[in-house]
Amino acid sequence: MTSFYDFSAPLLSGAAQPMAAYAGKVVLVVNVASHCGFTVQYTGLEALWRAHRDEGLVILGFPCNQFGEQEPGDAAEIANFCSVTYDVTFPIFAKVEVNGEGADPLYQFMKHEQKGVLGTEAIKWNFTKFLIGRDGKVVERFAPDMTPEALEKDIVALL
Repeated sequence: MTSFYDFSAPLLSGAAQPMAAYAGKVVLVVNVASHCGFTVQYTGLEALWRAHRDEGLVILGFPCNQFGEQEPGDAAEIANFCSVTYDVTFPIFAKVEVNGEGADPLYQFMKHEQKGVLGTEAIKWNFTKFLIGRDGKVVERFAPDMTPEALEKDIVALL
């Protein structure tokens, strides 16, 4: 697999979602969690999505429970939390693993394409972000503490 668009992942509803559906878009992929110190970033992510979706931005949330068990809920609980607490309208996928032997193939690909600090592939924590260009190439990887607002100039440059 050589492009983001070669992958597929299930949405919270369980329906398969090919990443090819986002071909030609700028995509921000985020591993999210409902009970994390960075969870407030949902507000900034939703604001980015609403401000730039008509220009071709897509934000994709991938819940993950690998860091401090901060995403313990099932699909219905995650959907309810995102909707009620943060009015999230961007796509949220089924819970995934981002590290280890069970890491989702999409995350394996993105981590290989854009390594973290000191060349490591492992995701450090919830709300690590990957920016995908319109061509399906992984452009950048951002640390969990990098706020959505701080990413806006990088996103706009690709739009």
